[in-house]
Amino acid sequence: MKCFICFLMFIVTSVCTSQSLEKEAKNKIKILENLISKAEKRGIDVLKEKTTVRTAEVFLKFANWDEKHIDANTASFKRVQSYKENATKMANELADFERNDVISMLDEASDYLQLLIKNKVFRKPSVRVDWAKVNVEKDQLIYNNAPVFLADYSWKPKTKALTEYHGNLDGFFITPSYLVTEDGAINPRIENELNIKPDGTLGFVFMNHKNVPKWAKSKYGAQFSMREDTYTAYDIDHPGARIIQKKLLGNVVPKMAGKKFTQLGYMLCNEPHFFTYTDAKKKKLPWASGSVSKFTIDKFKTWLKERHKNIEALNSIWNTSFSSFSDVTIKIPIDISLQGTPIWYDWSLFNMDRVTDWYAFLKSEITKHDPEAKVHLKIMPNLWTENKRIHGIDLEALTNLSGIVGNDSGAQHKNTWGKPKKWEAHYAFDWRELCMGYDFMKSVSPNKINFNSELHYLSTVRSRDLYLDPKFARASFWLAHSYGMTASQIWYWPRTADGAVSKRAIKDKGYAGSNNQQPRVTNEVAMTLIDLNTNSKAIMAMQRQRKPLRIFYSKTSAINKDKHMDDLFKLYKALNFEGVPLGFVTQNIIEKQNHNSWDILLGYKTPFVTEKEFNAIQTYLNNGGTVIKDDKSFLNNEYGKPLPKLKAGNGTLIELNSVVKIKEKALVILKERHLLSDIEITENNATKTKGCIWKVVKNEAGHYILSVVNVGKTDATLNIKLKGNENINCIDILKGIPASSKPVLKPHDVYFVEVTQ
Repeated sequence: MKCFICFLMFIVTSVCTSQSLEKEAKNKIKILENLISKAEKRGIDVLKEKTTVRTAEVFLKFANWDEKHIDANTASFKRVQSYKENATKMANELADFERNDVISMLDEASDYLQLLIKNKVFRKPSVRVDWAKVNVEKDQLIYNNAPVFLADYSWKPKTKALTEYHGNLDGFFITPSYLVTEDGAINPRIENELNIKPDGTLGFVFMNHKNVPKWAKSKYGAQFSMREDTYTAYDIDHPGARIIQKKLLGNVVPKMAGKKFTQLGYMLCNEPHFFTYTDAKKKKLPWASGSVSKFTIDKFKTWLKERHKNIEALNSIWNTSFSSFSDVTIKIPIDISLQGTPIWYDWSLFNMDRVTDWYAFLKSEITKHDPEAKVHLKIMPNLWTENKRIHGIDLEALTNLSGIVGNDSGAQHKNTWGKPKKWEAHYAFDWRELCMGYDFMKSVSPNKINFNSELHYLSTVRSRDLYLDPKFARASFWLAHSYGMTASQIWYWPRTADGAVSKRAIKDKGYAGSNNQQPRVTNEVAMTLIDLNTNSKAIMAMQRQRKPLRIFYSKTSAINKDKHMDDLFKLYKALNFEGVPLGFVTQNIIEKQNHNSWDILLGYKTPFVTEKEFNAIQTYLNNGGTVIKDDKSFLNNEYGKPLPKLKAGNGTLIELNSVVKIKEKALVILKERHLLSDIEITENNATKTKGCIWKVVKNEAGHYILSVVNVGKTDATLNIKLKGNENINCIDILKGIPASSKPVLKPHDVYFVEVTQ
């Protein structure tokens, strides 16, 4: 009986506490609303505070649902390795965690608004973006004659309560199964939906490839469906694939052409990847890897003939004895033990070429019916920033193909399972994919917008933290936009309009601990976008900075070497904390872009290059370019045959054999050419590894705008100078008040100031 009474008292106490917290939160909303009214009368912009009120209202609704569905949330937390042991406790505490988070968020907003009212801080007018009036113009989104940056969430309901302050992305979903008959008839419901759909707001078309029409399975046979565990569940080399897409796109694209909801492009595929390798030593098929069809092998034989011209040449390179190209055999999945051999190289390159050709076909079909259409792909940048190249994704070729730079860039901040990662020793989050990937894509296509259509900074299946510092949201979004991101669809918003979590999300390993349980994190995203839009010209100037240092990227070495991108990252990392905009060059960039766009080409541990790549570098030297390389670069062709040595020609050729020496020499040359910023920053932190990434541009008044993000895991003390002069003024741009020229930045801090003498 005593136990029952104690349990009953616990329940009553919990209910009272929850009701008390909700009542407190609602009172805090009224306090903030009164301050908003007072501030508006004084002409103070209050978009941030109105957004915060809406965030609070939405998450109080979420908390009420979570309080009534503890079992569902317990099951969800149990699916996360790092939460499993405390799942019941976390689920029981979740609703009040959310309410307390809302209260803290409202207090912070009220305190800051009072400072604004008392003229202790100042705020520029904010931009309240009407998504229906935004246009895509080259590398920027324009609203009211100024650039803007936009963000919304995957799966978020399109209700006014959620679209008024937290994104209003539009779009349409198409999939092959909409083609209900072989002669090209579209599902009547979908056709009607398209016919009556208004122009809407800025959005994109999501092209799904997971489902094929029922009639296609019987017509093309069981072999047509393959790799069904990936996002393209059919054979792209089967002739039927093109027949289906021609009919599907021919029916739907004319109904979408020119509509506002397509201006962010036609997304040709969700996270494309076509891994085709195995690892005999590990005795299991790697993630998402698989075989190919006879159509692919036939296409490979044709590709080999076009590449090698005669079978004798192929046999010589492969060390084989095929009598003709039609007799060529290859075992797919190909074993990774063959990496570095001609067979591995040819297959890896072909796999990229056939995938690129498939998406070029889709683009041609779309633009046939919508000449103004832009296309993009939701490419995982880690397929480029990490080492493997057996996945079929040629990031450079696909970025060139696209009218919009598409991606789903991520930035891990806490691992939910597995061994500690290398980045954790020095950094608060893993910035490699974000910074390095965006610098490469911006180098390839400098004049296009960058649309991250599934942003994974806040959470992924492998990286989440319910108690995440909201400052991380600001740090990651600020960094991404300064590196080139224009718009994003954030992962994710799995709650319905009434606050319920979808059954799909509850069963998903990626839900528990994500942003729909984090009021302050979600609100900080909105606050950061407001600040970015208020200062959009400065951010665009950072995106457009000339990149004087260019690391040479060779797809050839990346295919042949097992850790090529790790090697390139060592050089990239050494240079990324010096305030110098970094970029990349490739054969294609050297041949097609103006050499005045950069000053120094850097070659590091890049032993394999094709003759065309080698000749491009030599031509750059002949035209007066500067190359700094180590003695391990540009030595052999793709099949390991020696190449001649580079010659200085009319340029400058320097050989140095360490990252430190290459970095030092590159910075010396830039200094001699007056290409370094007048701003100088020294950093001290506990790890002795630089953690502050900084950029400098000039505003219209000729003053320096400095942006610093501390991605390090410890506090960083900075000493900021201007041309060696410590007597400088720093003005906090967001607060409109003086800031220190010797700030101490905590992990995730963003320091954004105007610097003058």
